[in-house]
Amino acid sequence: MNNENYKEIFRLLNSSQDKYVYFILASSVTAIGFTITQTKTLSLSLTQMPLGLSLICWALSFWFGCRNREYYNSTLYANSELIKVQAGQHPMAGNDPRLIQAATEGIMDALQSNSDKISLYGRLQMRLFLAGAIFYIIWHVIEMYLRSLETP
Repeated sequence: MNNENYKEIFRLLNSSQDKYVYFILASSVTAIGFTITQTKTLSLSLTQMPLGLSLICWALSFWFGCRNREYYNSTLYANSELIKVQAGQHPMAGNDPRLIQAATEGIMDALQSNSDKISLYGRLQMRLFLAGAIFYIIWHVIEMYLRSLETP
């Protein structure tokens, strides 16, 4: 595969991953807002516990999505620093082969750690979003059942 093809595939993958994370972020916020508007006239009761759990899940999903983006941006910065180091253009490493090697190893360790966190936070973001949806559906079914008991 030539370098241009690789860059294009990387660009497309990166764009797709960004859109996915931001879609889940927006969906979580939308779900929270929708839930608030749907319940503004309800009084608090134990039957709303699943709804509370759904809100907590969506809030955590949003938080983990934000953390995912923070580590992603940190990874981009580390990659740019790695390029400078390996080109002998970093102000702290210069052209000293020992410093370049040490800096490269340190940055590579940071990149691996960031990559692990990006993956973890991405999984948690999606799982918590789905858990919130399940809790919301459970709450909705409970509310429907209770309304069916009230009507003759």
